[in-house]
Amino acid sequence: MPTILVALQFGLIGLIAVRMEPARAGLAFWALLAAGVLVGAWALAANRPGNFNIRPEPKEGAVLVTHGPYRWVRHPMYLAVTIAMAAFCVAGDAWQWALLAALLGVLAAKAAREERGLAVAHPAFAGYRARTRAILPFIF
Repeated sequence: MPTILVALQFGLIGLIAVRMEPARAGLAFWALLAAGVLVGAWALAANRPGNFNIRPEPKEGAVLVTHGPYRWVRHPMYLAVTIAMAAFCVAGDAWQWALLAALLGVLAAKAAREERGLAVAHPAFAGYRARTRAILPFIF
């Protein structure tokens, strides 16, 4: 199941990206893309080397990160992907927005699976989960 979720994630990212119309890449595209890259870089900087995992399973010996962007969302890398893919949607068509909704569903499924493992690995996770959103600050 984890491999399927990762494959779906990258497949949807690819479909969203290839449908982009370069002529429509205006200011909104570049602003969203830059915001997605910045959030992703911030999340990587807040995480220690070796703690990050693309599969929705905590790595053995990983620590629970609750600072940096993790202070507001439990999965800032998923937020970064969502923002960056929204950039491609504003420079594309309605199908891309539907693909982005599907991508959010896949990311939510990955987050739920990962959180089951985090709850077992880190006793402090329950409190952290109660005070933060999963992917979208103030929303979800």
